[in-house]
Formats: sequence, C-alpha cells, structure tokens
Amino acid sequence: MKKHPLLPLSETMHYILIALQEPLHGYAIMQKIDELSEGAVHLAAGTLYGALDNMAKYDWIEQVGLEGRRKIYHITPEGQRILAVEKARLVHLLSLY
Repeated sequence: MKKHPLLPLSETMHYILIALQEPLHGYAIMQKIDELSEGAVHLAAGTLYGALDNMAKYDWIEQVGLEGRRKIYHITPEGQRILAVEKARLVHLLSLY
C-alpha cells in the first residue's frame, strides 16, 4: 500500500485531529490545542487554516455546521483511521527504547 503524502503527521496535525474529536470552529481549535499541549503549542491562524484545508481535502475532517460566520469542523471516520495508524506507528517507535 502506498504511503499517504501527509504521513507521518506533524505535531500540529496530531493536535488538530485530537482536538476535533468534538465539533469546533477555528478559534476554539486553537484554544483546545493550547489546553491539550499545556501551553506548549500555539498555532497561528494561517497554519491552522492551511492544515484544515489539507485535512478536509483528504476527508480527514469535514465541516459540520456554522456558528455565525465560523465554520465548525469535526473528524471523519477516515481521520480517525489515520490517527489510529499514526498512534500505532508512534507506540511501536517508542517500544524500541
């Protein structure tokens, strides 16, 4: 099987997919990532929206609604599968220590 062009996931993409276990708009995604990373990761809007566009293009996330002008995103089953593949890869890598 050919490797997906966005794999392995960047730290940013991991955090976005994890954050989108619940439906969120862009600013809420940035806040959630700040919370999940305990303040270690701060995303610029351009970085976030570029990543969201890429992940939507590959059906890893989808827009599920609007809150005013804000688009609400959520992870898709394909996004869950990609996250599981990456988790298995990282667990294996860490088991080699």
